[in-house]
Amino acid sequence: MPPKPLHETVLNPECSPGLPDYAELHCLSNFTFLRGASFPEELIERADELGYRAIAITDECSLSGVVRAHAVAKERGIELIIGSEFHLEEGCHFVLLACNRRGYGHLSHLISCARKDTAKGNYHMDYAMVEQHLPSDCIALWLPDLNHAPEHLAHQAVWLHRLFSKRLWIGVELLLRGDDLRKLRFLKRLGEQYTIPLCATGGVYMHVPSRRIVQDTVTAIRLR
Repeated sequence: MPPKPLHETVLNPECSPGLPDYAELHCLSNFTFLRGASFPEELIERADELGYRAIAITDECSLSGVVRAHAVAKERGIELIIGSEFHLEEGCHFVLLACNRRGYGHLSHLISCARKDTAKGNYHMDYAMVEQHLPSDCIALWLPDLNHAPEHLAHQAVWLHRLFSKRLWIGVELLLRGDDLRKLRFLKRLGEQYTIPLCATGGVYMHVPSRRIVQDTVTAIRLR
């Protein structure tokens, strides 16, 4: 029997009784240059230690860490979800998660198109490119920027909903920065307004707190 689609398992709270399982759906490894502070295998191992059901490696416009992550995930017996994070020229920020081999192929093609004809380490992606190379069999996690004007968020919501329909979620990342309640209320209203369900994500950059100094250092280098 083939495995159930991603949206029917990891993103379905009714798929198992008792306490809810948790799958981390937004993780950047150190293959996302000057952002992530942990190796893919470290993220996988830590997720397994914490009892996560699954973990997604979602480096920015890259699948470079997938091979190393896959080897450890197979050894540990934890489900690996392959995905990637994107920042579009228009300001839209989202993560795509491959549901199956076909989705993985489409995601790989989209990344190749975005990297083509750009300087090493860079990429270019806009609405037109995503529409032209629409990655079917992928789930989208929208990460709205609360600093964007309401009309910009409205445009992003309508555009994403048109492309992904029931394969679209709003990623809710509460990072203990003092505005979590305001952010959660805002995202709930946004989801209700555009009929987009919410999904908890962590926005993970490191596997243990002690790696914070590395993350701070690479962030300082990136923003200098």
